[in-house]
Amino acid sequence: MLRLLKYELRKTLFAKLILLGVTLVAQAVFLAGFWGNRETTLELGMILLFFTAIIGIALMGILSLVTLHRDMNTRQGYMLFMTPNSCYKILGAKVIECALSILLAGAFFFALGLLDFSMLLGKDTNQQLWDLFAQAVRSVNDKIVLDAPHISALLFSMLADWLCMITTAYLSDVVSSSFLNGKKANWIITFLLFIALNYGISKLQMLVPASLGVIAVFLLQSAIALVLAVIMYFITARLMEKYLSV
Repeated sequence: MLRLLKYELRKTLFAKLILLGVTLVAQAVFLAGFWGNRETTLELGMILLFFTAIIGIALMGILSLVTLHRDMNTRQGYMLFMTPNSCYKILGAKVIECALSILLAGAFFFALGLLDFSMLLGKDTNQQLWDLFAQAVRSVNDKIVLDAPHISALLFSMLADWLCMITTAYLSDVVSSSFLNGKKANWIITFLLFIALNYGISKLQMLVPASLGVIAVFLLQSAIALVLAVIMYFITARLMEKYLSV
C-alpha cells in the first residue's frame, strides 16, 4: 500500500508544483501591493490568492479523478492493473492520497490566509480575525457556537463530505469505463450519475432532524457520508476487479 501511495503522490506532484508556483506569484503580487502601498495591486493579489485557494483545493480531488480515469483508459496507466496488487489496494491508495492532498492544501491556504489577514489588519489582528472567522463559520450554520466541540464537528463533517464526494466521483467514472467505454459522450453519463448520487446523499443527510442539536446533526451526517463512502469504495473496487483487472 505504501508503494502505491508513493506512486500516486508522484503522479500528481508536477501539477501540485505548478499550483505552488501560481500561489507564490499571487502572494508576490499581494506583498508588492502591501509594501508598496498600491491599493489596486493589493486587491489584485487578494483576488488571485482567493481563487487560487478555491481552485487549488478543488484541484486535489480533480487530479485524483483524472489519474484514475487515465489509469483505466490508457495503455500505460492500465499497466497498474497488471501488478500484483488488488483493485482494493489500488483504489485505497488513490483515496488516501486524495484525502491527504486536500487536508494539506486546506491547511496551507488557511495558514497563508491567516498570515496575510494579520498583515492587513494590524494592531487589532486577533479580534478582527476572530470576527472574520466567526462570520465565515456562521455562514455555514448560524446556530454554531464557536467552541472546540462545534468547530471540530464542523471540520469532521466537511472532511466526511469530501471523502464521500471523492468516492462518488470514482464510482461514476468506473461505471462509465466499465459499461460505456468507447461510447460517444460517455462523460455526460458520468457527470449525470455523479450529480444524481450526490443529490441523493444530500437529501438523505437532510433527513437528520435539526432538533437533535448542531453537534449531533453534524456527527450523524458525517456518519451517513462515511458509511456511504465505504459502500461506494467497495462497489467501485469490485467493479474494477470484475471489468478492469487483468
